[in-house]
Amino acid sequence: MQWAPHRPPLYATALMRAVSAVKSKQMLDSSDMVCMIQAMARGIQERGKAEPGGKTMFDAWQPASQAIGTALADGKQLGPCLDAALAAAQAGAEATKSMIASKGRSARLGERSLGHMDPGAASAVTIIAAMKSAIID
Repeated sequence: MQWAPHRPPLYATALMRAVSAVKSKQMLDSSDMVCMIQAMARGIQERGKAEPGGKTMFDAWQPASQAIGTALADGKQLGPCLDAALAAAQAGAEATKSMIASKGRSARLGERSLGHMDPGAASAVTIIAAMKSAIID
């Protein structure tokens, strides 16, 4: 059986959306980072036709997108905004353990997917953590 990548097109879409969200900017500020993460989440949702609760990477990206937007609206600086996004992504990824996959490759597992974290959701946590580390740490 040949490996067929499913997540890379989703991340390619996410990254293209992130770039499009800030393409005219020379320097990025906190609101630009929020726009980028929110654009990434929308791109993943649209490309993957994802819905919350489907046991997909969107279950981590959606709460991260919401949390970072809320943190910025509450007047927080970029570090705490990214902390909020990361915590929300981690919680979303953890929540996929109690879901049965309905989309993507894991959907073939049906009930057997229960109790396991979605790999795409786990990758979202890794990417958001890397973004935070690169920008703040």
